[in-house]
Formats: sequence, C-alpha cells, structure tokens
Amino acid sequence: MTKRETPKSVLQPVDEEARRQAKLLMRKARYAALAVLDPADGAPVVSRVNVGTTMDGRLVFLISNLSQHFAALDADPRASLLVGEPGKGDPLAHARLTVIGRATRTAQNDIQGSIRRRFLAKHPKSELYVDFADFAFWTLEPERILLNGGFGKAFELQPGDLVTNMAGLIDLIDLEAGAVAHMNEDHQEAIEKYARSIGQRDSGWKLASLDPEGMDLVRGDASARLWFHKPLAAAGDLRETLVNLTKRQQD
Repeated sequence: MTKRETPKSVLQPVDEEARRQAKLLMRKARYAALAVLDPADGAPVVSRVNVGTTMDGRLVFLISNLSQHFAALDADPRASLLVGEPGKGDPLAHARLTVIGRATRTAQNDIQGSIRRRFLAKHPKSELYVDFADFAFWTLEPERILLNGGFGKAFELQPGDLVTNMAGLIDLIDLEAGAVAHMNEDHQEAIEKYARSIGQRDSGWKLASLDPEGMDLVRGDASARLWFHKPLAAAGDLRETLVNLTKRQQD
C-alpha cells in the first residue's frame, strides 16, 4: 500500500511586499463580504457590508440590529471579512484579503470620534442613518489573515502584519480631524498633486483619513492610497511629513 503524501503547502513566506499589499487592500476597501454563523443552526451566512478602518488598521463596519448578521454576531462574535476588487479578466487573478477574527460592538465614545468620522469620509450617504438607534459600528479584531495576491501568491499573515503599532502616536487620533479638514479646505491643489503622484489622473480628490503610514484619498466611489516615505514616529511629525510631500510634488 502506497503511503499517502502530505500535501505541499502553497503558502509563500511573508515579506514586506505581502504586508504592503494586504494593507493596501484593507485601506482602499469600501465594502466587504461579511461571513457569520447563524445562531439557529451554525450554518455560514454571508452578507455585504460597507467597511472602513480604524487608524491602526482594523476593519470597521456599520450594521442594523434588525439584520440577520447583527443577531448572529451578538450570539457568536466569530466572523470574517473578504475585501478585494475584481478587475478585467478572470476574477481569481486579482488580489483579495480575508481577515478572520472576532467582532465587537464599538464603544459609544469611539463612535462619536475617529471611527465615525473616518467611516463617513468613505461613505457620506451613511450619514442619513448612522445615528439611528438600531445602527452600531462593529470592529473586527484580526486573528488570522489570508492574502491571495493572485495565482500562486498565497500568504498567511499575523495580526501584527496588518495592524499598525500606535505606541507614541495616540495623539494622532485627536489631530487627524483638524488636519484632514485643513487640507481639504486650504490645500486642494496639494491633494490633487498627491493623487497624480500615485497615478490618478482625474481631479476632485479629497483627503479622507490619515494614519501613521499614509493617507487615504476619495473621489466619489473611488479610493486611492498614498504611502508616506517613512512611517510617522510621533504625532508631531505629521505636519512636516505633509509639507515634505507637497514639496516633492513641486520638484
């Protein structure tokens, strides 16, 4: 009797390129497939939700307690979110990211601050119902992260590969809203240059959010990501980083 061979792992070693691709998929995502477990029989249930991110890189979604997935998460917080946009040709040739973990309802004080503002910057129409009593934000705490970068490009990442360490950067959360508003109101030309520097040719881009590693831009339903030359070491580095970015676009 022939001994059965152990299947060869298809996973590739995680490198900085894989980490960057995973973060890009997450930061640019506007929607995701949410998988939960039906409390009635444990069957998997999948739904589409709008998503945003916390500043440190956790996925956030807003759902109503009238929905089936809200009841499922209340009964069992285990969930996963799949993000990634298919493009031309075979959808399986395009990168996607699955984040597996446990979802928790976001505290009310957080809803009124950074998480709410960042989410609405990507989903302005959600302002129509975000404050309804039956709606709540949920945050997915990553436990396993699966990146499929296309055929033959599979990786399993750790939470630390996706979530940014905010040590020494907590003040950035308080600075973000003012910085974003100031850039959008007084430096629209600079934002357009940021967009062009990452290959976006259309005009009308706005700054949606900032984090220690870069900025997210939005234009209607489109989103784009610009990475800082180096991550911020302290919240006070933000102004100098934005000034240097603008100077580089002018050179």
